[in-house]
Amino acid sequence: MGQYLPIVVLTVLAVLFGAGSVVASKLLAPRRPNSAKEAPYECGIVPSREAPERFPVSFYVVAMLFIMFDIEIIFAYPYAVSSGALGAYGFYEFAAFSAVFFVAFVYVIARGALDWGPIKKPRQLLTIDDDIFSESRTTATTIRRVGLDGRESQKVSG
Repeated sequence: MGQYLPIVVLTVLAVLFGAGSVVASKLLAPRRPNSAKEAPYECGIVPSREAPERFPVSFYVVAMLFIMFDIEIIFAYPYAVSSGALGAYGFYEFAAFSAVFFVAFVYVIARGALDWGPIKKPRQLLTIDDDIFSESRTTATTIRRVGLDGRESQKVSG
């Protein structure tokens, strides 16, 4: 356990430094907002029109997918180079690592990260109405035979 002590100490110090920096900036930073500070800045050019809408969250999810697969490729190349030396243990580690990424990919796809079309709003398919469930409705009264209007019924000889 003593061999992990430097890692634990470094992790605690990193977390304390990050939290301390955020708290110190909130407490010590001057708060003097004005219109120039709140305006978008683009290379010194004053914006002539309103800023565009924000990117949808799915854009960032797709970007994270690319980063995810880049990390997997970075892990796959060393494994491919030294797969003989790593043996079965290396194979199982690579398979587990790939399985985690595959499950994450399936989850993101299932959530619709790659559906870039217009947002489909759910619509009510059935409205509860007294007329819909009345006993006077039969297939003869509700189904319209298209193309038979004004034609005589023809018997099909068999």
